[in-house]
Amino acid sequence: MSSPSIIPNDRLDRDFYIVLEDFSSGAAFRETDEGVDYSTLIRDLLAGEYGTVLRVVAFNPSEGWSRDASEDIARELERRISAEGRDVSEGLQDFIEGQLGRKIGVQLPLPLQV
Repeated sequence: MSSPSIIPNDRLDRDFYIVLEDFSSGAAFRETDEGVDYSTLIRDLLAGEYGTVLRVVAFNPSEGWSRDASEDIARELERRISAEGRDVSEGLQDFIEGQLGRKIGVQLPLPLQV
């Protein structure tokens, strides 16, 4: 007979986000609490809680998946920066531009058909 888990399953049945950050001693995943969901992460990034972001990884233990969410996060950050007229740190700007492959707020030209 197996004993029940001490971790409630409902706490794990959601998406979590962790940030790979570049520190002077090298890159490391930033220690975080389990309350960091998508909205919290976006808010913390915009508030300058992270220095030099390299990647953002999303995972869901109950569903058994993980993925690089960096580009999705960068797109949402750019959208909010543009909509709210925010200033961001150089480190966050580098992350967004590196993920999008262009400067923040620059719309790629669409080919015109004549």
